[in-house]
Amino acid sequence: MDFENLPESVTVVEEGEKRFFLVGTAHVSLESVEDVRRTVEIVRPDSICVELCPARHQAMTRRDDWKRMDIYKVIKEGKAVFLMVQLVLQAFYRKIGDKLGVQPGAEMMEGVRLASETGATLVLADRDVQVTLKRVWGYLGFWKKLQLMSQLLTSIFVDDDVDKALIEDLKKKDQLAAIMGSFAENFPQIKERLIDERDIYLAQKIRKAPGTNIVAVVGAGHVPGMQKYFGQEIDLALLEELPPPSRWGAFWKWGLPGFFVVLLVIGFFRGGADASMDALSIWVLVTGIGAALGSLAAFGHPLTVLSSFLVAPFTTLHPLIAAGWVAGLVQAWVKKPTVSDLEELPMSVMTVKGFWINPVSRILLVVIFANLGATIGVFVSGSWIASRVF
Repeated sequence: MDFENLPESVTVVEEGEKRFFLVGTAHVSLESVEDVRRTVEIVRPDSICVELCPARHQAMTRRDDWKRMDIYKVIKEGKAVFLMVQLVLQAFYRKIGDKLGVQPGAEMMEGVRLASETGATLVLADRDVQVTLKRVWGYLGFWKKLQLMSQLLTSIFVDDDVDKALIEDLKKKDQLAAIMGSFAENFPQIKERLIDERDIYLAQKIRKAPGTNIVAVVGAGHVPGMQKYFGQEIDLALLEELPPPSRWGAFWKWGLPGFFVVLLVIGFFRGGADASMDALSIWVLVTGIGAALGSLAAFGHPLTVLSSFLVAPFTTLHPLIAAGWVAGLVQAWVKKPTVSDLEELPMSVMTVKGFWINPVSRILLVVIFANLGATIGVFVSGSWIASRVF
């Protein structure tokens, strides 16, 4: 095999009888697509590994799945926020691709195409993106989660003119790492879950690929880290475990209703039934108004705004129901998305205006903003009631 003709982006690693050709790619580069093609032509591999998980592979190869999305199921399963994040990332990547004339991930899709064309075994070597994001999120503290959310909300409505420095960053780094780059630098636990763990995961999956000559298409930023883990046996189950439930989550679900009941009881003994009724009225009005304003900010239907107001005082005390879920279901009922709305969704979210105009993304905004408004209402009303009781 003529190694001298391999592209400069290829790193060769040998382990026993196996040889691994790691094509370190830039995710938004036409040159990387050509590097993948040349490497496969020279190596004629038994397996081609790509830095994709099954979910990301499906999203890139079955783009018509949007047409079959069940928005009611998304809301009921509590996946509205995750879907919104997915839409934001896809819109961001599309903007980058439009500027550079190549869609991010084109080199991965070239690897997929060549596996089918040559008969090589295709290996989806990356960890499930939901597991990665849940591990990133689950191991962050409360305040760092707030920082991460503020960064995400800022990036949602990024200007049409994408920053040139970020484009250059995307040429060199993993897509997820580039999006969360500042956090990966400032918070080691994010870098550990987002990059370091995936270096291990990718290396182990690639090591297990069938055959003796293996081509692996991965982001250039992963190659140095991956090389350390060839020749080692590491249990991937440990890297797929989801973090334990947050203690804050348990408090919100069960402690908050109990705290409110305690406030009512204390208020009753200190000020009688009138004090308890005043406290109850404050809770109903403030949480209801907060959720209603959230729905209104998302341009929800009047019935959606009304339902948000009516259910928020109860859902904020119920551990298994959220005001945004109810509001989202009502919005989906009164403004049921059409197949055309679903087809247009990926393009609609390219602009801030599109988020509010498309009926599908508007439903997601209703869910998120109604929940946010109800949560703010809990803090305000709880503080107000506590100040009157004590």
